Amino acid sequence: MPYPPPPRVLPGPRRRTLLASAAGAALLAGCSSASGDPDGGTGGSPSLAERARARAARDSEGLVGRYDAVLAAHPALERLVAPLRAEAVRHVEAFGGGASGSSASPSASTSPSSSASASASASASIPAVPADERDALAELAAAERTLADQRAKTLLEMPGELARLLASVAAAGAAHAFLLTEGAR
Repeated sequence: MPYPPPPRVLPGPRRRTLLASAAGAALLAGCSSASGDPDGGTGGSPSLAERARARAARDSEGLVGRYDAVLAAHPALERLVAPLRAEAVRHVEAFGGGASGSSASPSASTSPSSSASASASASASIPAVPADERDALAELAAAERTLADQRAKTLLEMPGELARLLASVAAAGAAHAFLLTEGAR
């Protein structure tokens, strides 16, 4: 009876393992070079990311203005609206927004001329608050939903960190819209 042939398994990694490792390393190298920019921009379009970040900050500041208008018109809604407004202020700060979004009240600004121009532009872009609390909450929810949708579309064109920030803030905006809708019932 002849002996069976020796197993053909050689010590060390297999060819498939080496190929998979090489492909994974190339993929990781590509990902790490794209996200290695600390500003979150790509080599060819840092100004696009900066403009998107500035716009997101302005949009969040406008949303804070809407929250302020609703709180001024309907103080009874403070329990529901104030925490969501505080989150919108944090979004302004996350996008590198100015002092107008982080102030405790819309009139607390650093200089009279900047507060006058800021309130003039804010009042021009913020519609009148409905007299009915439910309608006011519904309008806030619609504003949150619209902005969340806009950010979800924008993030597809943005690089690494900024895309992740936009995604996170868009998700928060969608949650705010849900909470405001539930609060209006």
